[in-house]
Amino acid sequence: QVQMVESGGGLVQVGGSLRLSCAASLRTRTFSAYRMGWFRQAPGKDREFVAAISGSGSNTYYADFAKGRFSISRDVAKNTVYLQMNSLKPEDTAVYYCAADQTLIDLPATKAQTYDYWGQGTQVTVSS
Repeated sequence: QVQMVESGGGLVQVGGSLRLSCAASLRTRTFSAYRMGWFRQAPGKDREFVAAISGSGSNTYYADFAKGRFSISRDVAKNTVYLQMNSLKPEDTAVYYCAADQTLIDLPATKAQTYDYWGQGTQVTVSS
């Protein structure tokens, strides 16, 4: 069983930055046994992939809109995954969710159905 809690969302102006955190509580297995992902959902839209990182942290993958602006990382000692978001735009406004998938495959995953565990989400609002 994995429980995850996101934090770091809020209101920011266009061009600003936020760092989202997702702390995972694990009963079994180590944090490196889980690949992690960030997704977002804006009002009236489907949930979409943002970024993902493999269990070892060696491999990452980003949605096109996130490349060059967002950065995903993980801290094994803290069981935490981060999403650094820079140069924020109004279209980045959404609820951001972190997700975890227990796997031996050391590759990031981009599809929501791959992930078994989800956080409750944190709101990011970018004002123009």
